[in-house]
Amino acid sequence: MNVYYYRILLSGNRVKTGIAQLSVERDSSARIWLEKNFDATVLALHRLPGWLAETQRSLAKLFRPTIRPAELSGMLRDLAVMTASGIPVLEALRAVANEVGTGRASNAARLARRLLDELDAGASMSDAFARYPDAFPETVRNLVMIGDETGTMDRMLAESADHVERVSRMTADTRQALIYPAFVFSAIFAAGGFWIYYVIPNLAELFTQMNAKLPPLTIAVMAFSEWLTGHIGTILVGMVLGAFALWVTWRNSRAFRRTTHYTLHRLPIARTIMFSSGLAFLTEYMALLIRAGVDMVSSLQVMERAMRDEYYRDRIIAIRQVLERGDRMSSAMRQVGGFPSMMVRMIGVGEDTGTLDGQFSRLSEEYSLRLQRLIANLSEVIKPVVVLLAGGMFILLIVALLLPVYDLVKQAMGGSRF
Repeated sequence: MNVYYYRILLSGNRVKTGIAQLSVERDSSARIWLEKNFDATVLALHRLPGWLAETQRSLAKLFRPTIRPAELSGMLRDLAVMTASGIPVLEALRAVANEVGTGRASNAARLARRLLDELDAGASMSDAFARYPDAFPETVRNLVMIGDETGTMDRMLAESADHVERVSRMTADTRQALIYPAFVFSAIFAAGGFWIYYVIPNLAELFTQMNAKLPPLTIAVMAFSEWLTGHIGTILVGMVLGAFALWVTWRNSRAFRRTTHYTLHRLPIARTIMFSSGLAFLTEYMALLIRAGVDMVSSLQVMERAMRDEYYRDRIIAIRQVLERGDRMSSAMRQVGGFPSMMVRMIGVGEDTGTLDGQFSRLSEEYSLRLQRLIANLSEVIKPVVVLLAGGMFILLIVALLLPVYDLVKQAMGGSRF
């Protein structure tokens, strides 16, 4: 997927400029697409550099998200139901494009209109889907391509809708465990900011006026607050730049992603989460592709592009290389390593009995269930840990700041008696 800046001459001598994301390999193909799609003459066409194209895609997705998973699964299911009832795909897309939500067109309707524009320009259904990788996952695009080639578009669209819903549930379960600690830590940072910017400076002024003798802990907390207040601008800028540099490195350096994923697979708690989530996604994708009629090697090639975990991506590549030499899937997984023996044995049974898709489906259900249980248990464990951290921070502030105030009050009350 390349990103182009274009400047075209429309009918009526109108000039239009814009940004287009096109799944083409040559600039000449992009020029032909623009001329055909807009019925215009291309005046200027520039392919954006890789890093700039990636930044543009990420910002566009951040500020103008194409479609949410729930909307995407609903759109795909509507198309599947209509095409299964005998309605042509173009008419089904027009029906989705004309749907209006709360006073305005929904994200699904806008996406359907873009697909219609692609189809009206002469693209096939699979080509139209392939031109919107930010909206349609890799697996959905491959299923639509299979449906386009085999004439089973209704079944492939239904499979795609089920797949998006299952993956969305797994992702939602993973994020659910982070909601409570994120909320508590946000409250802690907000309270800490109030103490640093308002409470501690006033107490420091009071201690100075009273010539109070302060313990080392109080002096350290006040010095830290003063330093943080004086350098807050530099700290915020550094955090923003650091986050941006980390994001750019993550998006453009596979070596950095691989190192991170391999490290997570060695840490105690993260290893369990990565193991369950990685196998759940792997078996879910493989069951879907094999059930759709994709051969094993092609399914693994799709998995290489779809898998985000570099630890399992390396193993998928190694398995595919073994399969290309004529070996079996179970034998390849045993040679590569990193997979549980239960999984290897079940896949071996599926190869012997011709029920490989069923075995992958059972494994997907099992590892999805394990992931849900793991996240539920972790969320219960995280709650008391977060409470302890929050309580420890406030105890530190009370000991460092409020006890000296209490001593000053006692001294003032003792002096007033005389």
